Amino acid sequence: MKAVQLVRTRITYAGAAFAELALWHLPKPVAGSAHRFKYRLAYVVGGVCVLRYDNEDGKGDHRHFGGRQSAYVFTTPDRLIADFQRDIARWNHENRDS
Repeated sequence: MKAVQLVRTRITYAGAAFAELALWHLPKPVAGSAHRFKYRLAYVVGGVCVLRYDNEDGKGDHRHFGGRQSAYVFTTPDRLIADFQRDIARWNHENRDS
């Protein structure tokens, strides 16, 4: 089995804000992850990545939010995207006056 790209999209939220989502189903897990998905979800505002979920090889599942990196517990692709969208809404709410 080869890697199969499941999602590759860019969503515009405003003139200076967009999200990019990329998700693949792999033949075997990447180092540090127990599942067979590789993903990179990023929210960019004004040219700066303010939120990112990824599982780069060797680092496992994690997210970057508010300048901090923390572990992320991956369960399903649908849950991943829902969590990402929830954090976008949270970031927009917390930064609405910026």
